[in-house]
Amino acid sequence: MRLAEMEAIMLNIGLAVFAGAIFFIIYDLAKKSNAGRFGTFVLFFALGLGLAAFLIKTLVVEMIEGGGI
Repeated sequence: MRLAEMEAIMLNIGLAVFAGAIFFIIYDLAKKSNAGRFGTFVLFFALGLGLAAFLIKTLVVEMIEGGGI
């Protein structure tokens, strides 16, 4: 296995762990603030949208650098 392949695999694993940590933080924030169902939904939507934008940016950059576009 080449170094570039290992880096790509570890990047994917790292991003998955990062996303999981972010969702746990959002859940913990909603729980500690007694946000209720609607408040929890708003927190996940608003803060999750920031995470989604980060992940989409990563995919778009990868596609551009890889010549996919």
